[in-house]
Amino acid sequence: MARIVMKFGGTSVGDIDRIKNVARRVKAEVEAGNEVAVVVSAMSGETNKLVDFCRQIAPLHDAREYDAVVSTGEQVTIGLLALALQEAGVNARSWMGWQLPIRTDGAHSKARITTIETDTIIERMSQGQVAVVAGFQGLGPDNRVTTLGRGGSDTSAVALAAALKADICDIYTDVDGVYTTDPRIVSKARKLDKITYEEMLESASLGAKVLQVRSVEMAMKHNVRVQVRSSFSDAPGTLICDEDEIVEKELVSGIAYSRDEAKITLVKVADRPGVAASIFGPLTDANVNVDMIVQNVSHGGGATDLTFTVTKTDLERAVQVLTDAKETLGYQELVADSNVVKVSVIGVGMRSHAGVAQTMFQALSAKGINIQVISTSEIKVSVLIAEEYTELAIRALHTAYGMDAA
Repeated sequence: MARIVMKFGGTSVGDIDRIKNVARRVKAEVEAGNEVAVVVSAMSGETNKLVDFCRQIAPLHDAREYDAVVSTGEQVTIGLLALALQEAGVNARSWMGWQLPIRTDGAHSKARITTIETDTIIERMSQGQVAVVAGFQGLGPDNRVTTLGRGGSDTSAVALAAALKADICDIYTDVDGVYTTDPRIVSKARKLDKITYEEMLESASLGAKVLQVRSVEMAMKHNVRVQVRSSFSDAPGTLICDEDEIVEKELVSGIAYSRDEAKITLVKVADRPGVAASIFGPLTDANVNVDMIVQNVSHGGGATDLTFTVTKTDLERAVQVLTDAKETLGYQELVADSNVVKVSVIGVGMRSHAGVAQTMFQALSAKGINIQVISTSEIKVSVLIAEEYTELAIRALHTAYGMDAA
């Protein structure tokens, strides 16, 4: 007998038939003798609708009341799934975040889980009752409902699995696992049997949409084995686990991309100590997150060109902050470009193999693709290129690293 957490996203519970399908999957695990907790999202489209209601009423809304509204989508789903399980002859009950409770900090609309009280739910599960838990929501220090930010149900599921000391956390979604790259772009993309926490964390932060970044961070921190599976087939998924569980480590396990990038270049900034701090300080104050950075000394010396990336949504604000501070910063010109994409190759095998970056640069050069910015970590190399070359670059790199399926 195992203790498992099953998580179903919005598309998996998108209508009554799909909720009944989820109930059948849960029942199969119960009949196999397992203790089961289920975490569900709101039905697909519901959270967006609730967010829109809040914006229509008050564009600058009170985040506490916003949470009271947008958390209701999950309340509907847990009740419906509990009913579907009961109809199927399974002992089940629903749990709101505040009923366990799942305690969070007070950062409404983007709260972080602090503790989960599990004594009651473990007792019920040991008696054969399925716990159907609302994802995305918790209870703040002021005893008000909080939400965890978009995609927060993944984090709820992993946190619950950690608190319950579950054997595995199965994340059911509309894809059947983690692929070497986006199969919509590369038809020869392969599904991975296993991927390390670190590789999945890099993939999630670099644009892969399979799992929320915070959920992977939590899984790695608490060593929760997570499996990504399809809600609509019985095929085995992809196991996200510790590096020690993977015997043969791929040199490159995946290629990720992010279209949510914009590039800013400050031309002829004074080349003196403290300039970078004077530029990035105001951006930090304006909550603009800076990612890739490259600095080049301008011809003739004494000045430098500074290039960095921000998200597309932050571009306008970043340009405004830097324009307002032009006199203080003393740059000659600001050039903004949103026609860029970040492409990254990821793999723990890079630690022990040389030449990964060289292969990337050669593959892109062979296709006539110019690299604008480069950044690296121990297990990834990212480049910024013009957006129109996105698909060409991903296909070329997938082939260059020998990842095409036979």
